[in-house]
Amino acid sequence: MSPPQVRVHRDQAALAEATADLLVTAVVAAQNDRGSATLVLTGGGVGTAVLAVLATAPGRSAIDWRRLDLWWGDERFLPAGHRDRNHTQARAALLDLVPLDPARVHPMPASDGLDGPDPEAAAARYAAELAASAEPGSHGGVPTFDVLLLGVGPDGHVASLFPEQAALHETVRTVVGVRGSPKPPPLRITMTLPAIQSATQVWLLAAGTEKSAAIRLALSGAGAVQVPAAGARGRARTLVLVDEAAAEALPPGLDRIASQ
Repeated sequence: MSPPQVRVHRDQAALAEATADLLVTAVVAAQNDRGSATLVLTGGGVGTAVLAVLATAPGRSAIDWRRLDLWWGDERFLPAGHRDRNHTQARAALLDLVPLDPARVHPMPASDGLDGPDPEAAAARYAAELAASAEPGSHGGVPTFDVLLLGVGPDGHVASLFPEQAALHETVRTVVGVRGSPKPPPLRITMTLPAIQSATQVWLLAAGTEKSAAIRLALSGAGAVQVPAAGARGRARTLVLVDEAAAEALPPGLDRIASQ
């Protein structure tokens, strides 16, 4: 796994704008290299703000949206179209505004879907969809994720992997159901660390003073079971994209790329 590099931005708005610019560059580079690109999206305030910036960014025209595959790192297990689902929020912020190929958009199952109210069955269905889309030679039985976005919670959680929960011990399954989430709603679906760590690049996003302790722990050698963000690393690159408030407790000696 790659060591983390840190980029600190003035505030959440600057962080979202810079991340959107980086995404355009990464997607265009992947499409030029392989003909298509694959992103894993995240929910949360910063993740949704990045998509909203992309919706109006001049650089969005450089992306061939019909050659872009979209997956999600986690989802609230709620009915389709529910306002709290990451997929619903992503559609409102960006996806309904760009010419995507619907067949290449892969939302996680909803609680009123084919598996009914069973998050484990829904997670298995999503894992099977990932496996069916994996290219020969890809890592971990999932597609080649060019960039996997993750928000970091105040407790250090990423996706719906919360500290000390059983899902953090998973070494085989790429997607699991979550029951009893400490953050509502209690039922969720999430990619596991093996799936996350298969990504070429993992970008961790955090804004606000309440995230500073989690960022410090994630970058200080903490264990992934105690601080899930500490286990979120990409194969080629791990970027930690934060605002100044979230960076106020950074440990010394990190590879800090730039500030703006």
